[in-house]
Amino acid sequence: MVVSQIFTEAGVEIKNVQVGTVTTKDDVESKKLEQIKMKLEQLGFEIIHDSKRRVIEQIKAISIEYVYQHRGSHEVNFSDYLIGKLHLDYPYLSTIFSSVEGITIEKYLISLKIERVKELLVYDEKSLSEIAWELGYSSVAHLSGQFKKVTGFTTTYFKSIKEHKRQSLNDI
Repeated sequence: MVVSQIFTEAGVEIKNVQVGTVTTKDDVESKKLEQIKMKLEQLGFEIIHDSKRRVIEQIKAISIEYVYQHRGSHEVNFSDYLIGKLHLDYPYLSTIFSSVEGITIEKYLISLKIERVKELLVYDEKSLSEIAWELGYSSVAHLSGQFKKVTGFTTTYFKSIKEHKRQSLNDI
């Protein structure tokens, strides 16, 4: 809504707004584009012209959506989910992501899930079983094993330490 408002205030007619993408009806003149860019940057957004970078940002946004909004409903595997959202072949998406980010989409998704696990452990409102179900893990043992592999800590130990080593989603 905020992005739409910024474009509208600049007098730019929008065709479509989706996570990570704005499609305008006509080309935007450079003066208006600079005005939009400044307002977006004030809110922590940026305009990305490079098509590969744009695809990567879309993959990241869709990954975050998948981890945070699909509680327990991970019947569709992530690669199919991503293909459905972007309408591009997974090998193409995987190659672009890996070449620019230096990690696979799968490892990025695991990092997001582990950060979500950390967040839920810190809140201490759900059991490990509930967390495993919410994030689509096949079992608590699978979640615990992946958590230990990524963080070096058991979930129990992580929960007990005072200095929780969480990362911002932007840093993943």
